Amino acid sequence: MYLKLFVKFLIFCSLSIAIGQNKIKVSGTVVEKGSNIPLEYATVTFKTVGVNTIVDGGITDAKGKFQVEVPEGSYDISVEYISYKTKNYNNKSITEKIDLGTVALDLDVESLDEVEIIAERTTVEIKLDKKVYNIGKDLTTAGGTVSDALNNVPSVAVDIDGAISLRGNENVRILINGKPSALAGFGDSNVLSQLPADAIERVEVITSPSARYDAEGTAGILNIILRQKETLGFNGAFNLTVGNPDNLGLNASINYRTEQFNLFTNIGWRYFDAPRNSFNDITYFDRDINGTLTAPEYRRIREDQEVERLNRNYNANIGMEYFLDESSSITGSIFYRLGSDADLSLNESERFNDGAIVEETLRREKETEQDNSYQISINYVKRFGEDSDHKLTADFQFENDDEEGFTFLNEEYITTAQTDPEPFQIEQEFTVEDQKEYLFQADYVLPLGEDSRFEAGYRGTFENQVTDYRLEQENIQTGQLVVNDTITNVFDYDENVNAVYTQYGSKFGKFSFLLGLRLEHTQLKGDIDSRLTNEELVEAFGFPIQTKFDNNYLGLFPTLNLIYELSGNDSDSEESVTLGYNRRINRPRGWFINPFPSRSSRTNIFQGNPNLQPAFSSAFDLGYLKRWDKLTLTTSVYYQYETNSFERVQENTGQQTTDGIDIIRTIPINLSTNQRTGAELGILYNPEKWLRLNSSFNFFQFETDGAFNGVDYSAKNTSWFARFSSKVTLPGKVDWQTNAFYRGARQDAQSDTQGLFSIDLAFSKELLENKLTISANVRDLLNSRKRQSTTTTDFFTRYNESQWRQRQINLSLIYRFNQQLNKRDRSGTRNNSGDDDFDFEGEG
Repeated sequence: MYLKLFVKFLIFCSLSIAIGQNKIKVSGTVVEKGSNIPLEYATVTFKTVGVNTIVDGGITDAKGKFQVEVPEGSYDISVEYISYKTKNYNNKSITEKIDLGTVALDLDVESLDEVEIIAERTTVEIKLDKKVYNIGKDLTTAGGTVSDALNNVPSVAVDIDGAISLRGNENVRILINGKPSALAGFGDSNVLSQLPADAIERVEVITSPSARYDAEGTAGILNIILRQKETLGFNGAFNLTVGNPDNLGLNASINYRTEQFNLFTNIGWRYFDAPRNSFNDITYFDRDINGTLTAPEYRRIREDQEVERLNRNYNANIGMEYFLDESSSITGSIFYRLGSDADLSLNESERFNDGAIVEETLRREKETEQDNSYQISINYVKRFGEDSDHKLTADFQFENDDEEGFTFLNEEYITTAQTDPEPFQIEQEFTVEDQKEYLFQADYVLPLGEDSRFEAGYRGTFENQVTDYRLEQENIQTGQLVVNDTITNVFDYDENVNAVYTQYGSKFGKFSFLLGLRLEHTQLKGDIDSRLTNEELVEAFGFPIQTKFDNNYLGLFPTLNLIYELSGNDSDSEESVTLGYNRRINRPRGWFINPFPSRSSRTNIFQGNPNLQPAFSSAFDLGYLKRWDKLTLTTSVYYQYETNSFERVQENTGQQTTDGIDIIRTIPINLSTNQRTGAELGILYNPEKWLRLNSSFNFFQFETDGAFNGVDYSAKNTSWFARFSSKVTLPGKVDWQTNAFYRGARQDAQSDTQGLFSIDLAFSKELLENKLTISANVRDLLNSRKRQSTTTTDFFTRYNESQWRQRQINLSLIYRFNQQLNKRDRSGTRNNSGDDDFDFEGEG
């Protein structure tokens, strides 16, 4: 069928040269009936009446539009698209310029089995304000998680703690299908490590966001587009994964489509063990009243921690899109996730005085957590007239997340030099979190001619988070557990953001621009219910704490994106230059503001800062694209200037444990400025059908300038990371993929972190006429993905080595029914990814 259409296309090209000069223009737009989605690459054929000889023809563009010039006469016109019923206009008289209007094609369910495999999906698309990466066929992430998949996207890095960064900056906004979502864990990226990578269709890396997007995230935006809707009849896929350390997962995606509605579902279950380990070696410095160092190794602590993490997760996404008429549709979906975690931590500590070991203890920490979350989403789309780009969309979303955590802590002596040591207290922590978020959004798009567009919209997000924390400690004399009034508290936190935006874009020949302005009002409100008075809080923590605060911010966020196409229309390659400017905001999350400490050990605590102010940044990005037949080159340089930037610093609290060990506090603060400069380079090379090479390199430098509590934390850091990926088709049609990653050393105000290297391998084979895929992969083959850092302050030095997850081996089976391996996606997918129409696309 594809060959037949290709031959037709060649005939069209030949005949268009031979036809005479007196031609009449025939135009129109081809869309899918019911949804009005434009159909790209639909063929339009003109035949002489009766003789049935092809005279001319053409294909539709990305907007479904076609334009063909034919001599005056009568024709039989046919409009065809794969898997759709052909539309015929018989004996059509053409004597003057004519517009056939909107041609709506019906889905032909009976022809679905005739669809053939044509090509692999696009690897990268370069658009006006973003890069789009298709990672659905990444073999190394089969059986893995969303975090695993993100770690293979150029410009993106996921560290060993699961923190996501873009171009080395961790303040990145995570969106799901263009909107904040419970799937992203209300800003907690750890949830992404619990969702299967197979759920992702593509990732949009948005380094210069337009005004349509939330201004949150100074680094930019990662928009994850999920596989939640197929468009070809009744089809589905089942995925089974087994691995070591323990990793067992089942996932089913089923879709049923008629002319009136589209029903889709994705259901999954996963059980896995993710053991981690860490090592700390801390040396405390003693100083006299003049600040002179007196005993460099007087006290030293070595901590060796091993954690077993058992996780059970259930998730389901069920929804339906209903076509109200040919110009409007409504989509509703429900997402539900149930998580059950059980962690066991063993932390062995050795304490030294003057180089001699004086004490060894073992700390046991048992932690359980139940997470129950759901999300309800409703989307309405109304298209006006024949232009499918003229539309109004409205969204409503409600999210609820309930978490209950319990931690039991006990520490005991293994050896000690004390004659009559005081026993450690048994501790129990109870945490109950309730999070709710409402989202209201409306967007209106008005095309102005062929190459211009006006857009305006509103978005309101209203989030409330209540954290009820209680600490019970053992009374050594009575053996009873008593509530610690100092730390026990209830933190009620609201983040409300109202925003309106407008933007205008146009194209003049080779030049395109998109200019926008966004106005946002932010309210950050907190109410801390503590058992202590304000005076007692100051005495306990050493600085004033706002138990009630209501901070409001009004900000204007201009954006500008420019693109100039250097290549001509008749060029064999594509070449363009882009320039982007945007202003962004970094709002402190609730856990950055909550002033009550959370403890990773008795000697190390993290404490939020309720006085933390939002950070604002201005960023410039200059990019270049050059695409040949088999090679795509992308590169950019960027600069960002941020004020009130966040930095986590460590300081001595002045308090000690019962056995005389200093307690170190980590606290986020607003430093004065943060300047970032960087450059990135990406290369996609496909020399043969059996070989695909992909490499990227990111270099960045940041410089902070600021002080806190009389300590200068100014620092300058230069770092880089690089990726290399190769995919080779071996004899027997076995695919072999290798991914390598290296991150260079980096520094901040107090720490030096060494570089790290990791490598992943994967093999895949298609069976049963491409209905079954079997794949095996090894993540972190050398078991080398470990962070090693040294922190130095005036009162201690600490060496840390930690590994978030050990080497993982997975085997995956994917079975598809009524579904082809490499279906061509139609343009205009209904996933609300926030696409802009002024795009320059490069394929690799």
